[in-house]
Amino acid sequence: MAEAVVEDTTGRVSEAWTGPQVAWKMARGREGAFGGKTLLRPYVWLGFCLVFLLGLADLRRPLSAWNLDLLALVGFTVSLAFFERGEIFRSVPLVYPMLAYLLARGLWIGAGRRGAALTPAWPTWALAAAAVFLLGFRIGLNLETPRGVIDVGLAGVVGASRILDGEAPYGNMPQRGNLEPCGPEDAEGQVRERIQTNGRCEAAIERGDTYGPVSYLAYVPAVTVFPWSGKWDSLPAAHATSIAFDLLVVLALVLVGLRFGGRRLAVLLAFAWAAYPFTAYALNANTNDAIMPALLVGGFWLLTSDWARGASVALAGWAKFGALLVAPLWATYPSVELRRVGRFAAAFAAATLLAFSILLLEPSFGDAMRTFWNRTIAFQSGRDSPFSIWGWGQYHARGIPDLGFLQPVVVVLAVAFAGVVAFVPRRKTPLRLAGLTAAVLCASQLTLTHWFYLYLPWVVPFVFLWLLLPEPDAQDTGTRSASIEEALPVSESQSMTAPSIRTPP
Repeated sequence: MAEAVVEDTTGRVSEAWTGPQVAWKMARGREGAFGGKTLLRPYVWLGFCLVFLLGLADLRRPLSAWNLDLLALVGFTVSLAFFERGEIFRSVPLVYPMLAYLLARGLWIGAGRRGAALTPAWPTWALAAAAVFLLGFRIGLNLETPRGVIDVGLAGVVGASRILDGEAPYGNMPQRGNLEPCGPEDAEGQVRERIQTNGRCEAAIERGDTYGPVSYLAYVPAVTVFPWSGKWDSLPAAHATSIAFDLLVVLALVLVGLRFGGRRLAVLLAFAWAAYPFTAYALNANTNDAIMPALLVGGFWLLTSDWARGASVALAGWAKFGALLVAPLWATYPSVELRRVGRFAAAFAAATLLAFSILLLEPSFGDAMRTFWNRTIAFQSGRDSPFSIWGWGQYHARGIPDLGFLQPVVVVLAVAFAGVVAFVPRRKTPLRLAGLTAAVLCASQLTLTHWFYLYLPWVVPFVFLWLLLPEPDAQDTGTRSASIEEALPVSESQSMTAPSIRTPP
């Protein structure tokens, strides 16, 4: 109900909390808790927003739909401002109009209603120089705060360390319980470091095993180089992994740009990611939220390969479960054909088996699977959180509306939506697939009980693609190929999909 901190010597109340701030320290608006203090200074954050808007906006048509899309992307800043002040009941509702708008726009793009692509006015060399500077600046901000790793990064490092020790992460995370303390007390008199059953003194992170197996495997290379000390210290492996996957997203976007539009598109996509403040927010918090988009964008680059699409969706989904919702959509690209769906499914299954091979480290695979289910999907589906309107029932006595009864309806609608767009439209271009992928990912986020700004990087690469990708039949070299493709049977035309969407740099 309420919590107060009273100074022993003076009797002064130094802190007083009610509502969600009692149980959730992240709801208290503590400066620099996420994203670092420097990035969240108004002149730095707004500077990112301004560079992002000016670099990509259609300055010749200020009232265009493209500019509205860009404003929607930076519009999450209003919600973040309230979050930083600890005003959760104001910050949370402001997220939903933005997500709903992006969903609707993605559906509009998927229906083939976009028209010409966004055409920023700046020369390619200027955008390339800005992208390089911003990438370096973001990495500098990351390294500026050596202890800027939140619990998500700690969980990844600990999970990778467990894998290297021959254990699966699930059910083997360091606990507090009644274990013997072995470290100093924090500001609240709590001791996090305890002697674990393996005999090591380790920082407890009881619920660090709620992610998919790929989220832990992704940290293995860095933990091999920077082994975990057992403490929640600077965690260099977390910094290295976050920086690596942030750059991998940029590389994947560059490759997509080179394939589908040439050097200018590659530069525009890299600039968009580097300038968007919420991707820097995730990087500075050293989370695992760039892993999923890196895998999905990589799959988009290899779009014409059913095997690549299936493997990328599986690996992305077993990093962040929300990506599994795009599997039906990607399986039916560019159209429903049993042979292609079969290859997608085979690759999906093979990548899934590879990801879950870490469970073979446990004595019983069946017990390990049950532990995985209980610690991940079962826990996440049943948790409480004030960071969505679905979790506000616990505050209903304070006059906060209880909307939890609507959540199952939204979940059903999101799953149905993901199924429908797999078949409608019947044929999909890369542009349509990008729009529908963004829409499905927004739909999955609308269902979450625990939503946070760190999840925006899952969606934004595909928003950038719907803004900037050219339509295949609108390109100089693609018009003739597209007309030939329409005259061929579906099975014969698939081999021509990649050449028909290329233009010389």
